[in-house]
Amino acid sequence: MIQQKNYFNILKKFLNSSLELHQVLHLDLSKRFNTDKIYDKEAQDLGSCLGKCTNLSDLTVDLDGNSIGAIGAQGLGSDLGNCINLQNLTFQLYGNKIDALGASSLCSDLGKCANLSNLSLQLYGNQIGEGASGLGYGLGKCTNLSNLTLDLSNNTIGDEGLIGLGSGLGNCTNLSNLTFKLYMNQISFVGASCLGSGLRKCTNLLNLKVDFDYIEICESQKLEVKFLKSKRLVVLEIIY
Repeated sequence: MIQQKNYFNILKKFLNSSLELHQVLHLDLSKRFNTDKIYDKEAQDLGSCLGKCTNLSDLTVDLDGNSIGAIGAQGLGSDLGNCINLQNLTFQLYGNKIDALGASSLCSDLGKCANLSNLSLQLYGNQIGEGASGLGYGLGKCTNLSNLTLDLSNNTIGDEGLIGLGSGLGNCTNLSNLTFKLYMNQISFVGASCLGSGLRKCTNLLNLKVDFDYIEICESQKLEVKFLKSKRLVVLEIIY
């Protein structure tokens, strides 16, 4: 059965649509195509309505370049657990104002989406900091994830944030494909190494791609050894 894809680039039109009928949904609410920015209040309204789309299987939400902070991020993620049929989810949130609390809240309810297998979170250029640990904790509840793409570039997450992120993702034991972008985050060999240790728990991981800032060659070689200890890893790509 072919599912109809519904597309909206105006928030109000989506809010007034027949929410329970959506199965494949693409919301393009990025600042590129909208003159009105989306702030926390609008993000909360959006999240509330997404929670009523209980037949969703595929959801893409593009909110690049808006002004969503902690409250808005919490609103976006708070009701997604109602979407129990959700299999594919993409959130594009480049250049918003999401901080540590917002990052933790965004994925806190996703563990209830028992069928979620493909997730892409594009969070470049926010203010997440060590909140990456909370993000990892939320993602760790998504135990049926098989494909995860995570862009946390330019968020100053540091070693502590990365260590917590890796620890949380270690609970995603069904992951087979994982892509990280981690540029401009003040990460040293210590944090990167601990990420590798955390991911060793992902015993079904086959493909891993990690983009770091520059790490000295002797340390990068040690890092590859650390990641390669993952038992089933077939493809490893580390970019410095």
